[in-house]
Amino acid sequence: MTAAARHYAIVTAAYWGFTLTDGALRMLVLLHFFRLGYSPFTLAFLFLLYEAAGIAANLLGGWLAVRYGIPRMLAIGLATQIAGFLLLSGLSPGWTAAASVAWVVLAQGVCGVAKDLTKTASKSAIKIAEAAARSEDAKGRLFRWVAWFTGSKNAMKGVGFFLGGLLLEALGFRGALWAMAAMLGLIMLGVVTALPAMMGKAKASRSARELFARNRAVNLLALARVALFGARDVWFVVGVPVFLYASGWTFTRVGTFLALWTIGYGLVQAAAPAFIARSPDGLSSEVPAARLWAAALAAIPFAIAALLASGAGLRPDLVLVAGLGVFGFAFAVNSSLHSYLILAYAGSEKSAEDVGFYYAANALGRFTGTLLSGLLYQAAGLGACLVGSGLLLAACWLATLALPARREATAAAGP
Repeated sequence: MTAAARHYAIVTAAYWGFTLTDGALRMLVLLHFFRLGYSPFTLAFLFLLYEAAGIAANLLGGWLAVRYGIPRMLAIGLATQIAGFLLLSGLSPGWTAAASVAWVVLAQGVCGVAKDLTKTASKSAIKIAEAAARSEDAKGRLFRWVAWFTGSKNAMKGVGFFLGGLLLEALGFRGALWAMAAMLGLIMLGVVTALPAMMGKAKASRSARELFARNRAVNLLALARVALFGARDVWFVVGVPVFLYASGWTFTRVGTFLALWTIGYGLVQAAAPAFIARSPDGLSSEVPAARLWAAALAAIPFAIAALLASGAGLRPDLVLVAGLGVFGFAFAVNSSLHSYLILAYAGSEKSAEDVGFYYAANALGRFTGTLLSGLLYQAAGLGACLVGSGLLLAACWLATLALPARREATAAAGP
């Protein structure tokens, strides 16, 4: 195994472990506090700082990774997640509801910083490893590596949903958090000892103006990403689990379904290159494919909402499950294409900054979707969440139409 492939494997394995605990954390918090009687909007509120913190974490994480090296930032992300778990484990059952919510929101904010520091460092490491391996049969390597990394990560997140429910039953809320913190400690030790400390280090941007001066392609892709992930989370974060539970599903069934859906979604992401025509320049076929898949995805939430409102005698929960299957497939291909395109557009010397800027947009989309998920579901139910999703996906499609399909159009902007 070459050094580049070994680094890719180490980073992927580390991020698998992180994502496993991140998915488990989401299910732990959602099920634990729903069981305590919290409203849909309050459940969404618990995750808002988690998502908002990621916006700044991605921007700063990309800059810090360029300045101090990617492995160091990956280790810092893992250490921050451990700190968030330990902070959350300090929650006391005797506190008031307001104090409990404030404590959980704070701890979730720490975990949100950890998630996006780790994600930015990991995705940037793949760009660096691929560049090192480019001389060795590199045709299509970047798309395959990104697709496998992104898809396998999301499959692990699905396993994490299941793990969260299992740990909650077996160890309780606090014991589950301690167990996951210990696991991440071992992963962090492996990252520190196995990766070169200066991997990805370069001359970082010296001003905020330079940091935000991304090229046109990166800006457009970031805009599309805000809409794409806002459209997913506007019904997936609160609407789907609460709707299924209200339809008579047990916590176990809800958690298992979300786990299986996320695993399937991740497997489709990993296989996305098989569904996309490839081009020698890496853009002229891939960008039109992104436009086509975005248009197809935008129609799906409207179709599900129409079926649910039609009163056609179909079971609403089964309509939702079937619709989620179709949506998940199209969304997975779209997401994998975007994850590839950001690295294809990113500059080589400061790729971590480009990736950080892009994933800051990703975090902004998740924040927007999470907030709207609680508000729309509480105001008008799942149908309103679906319509909101469709409108956001239409915006994603419009941004994708403007993406440049030639590499010479992506020269870096700014000083």
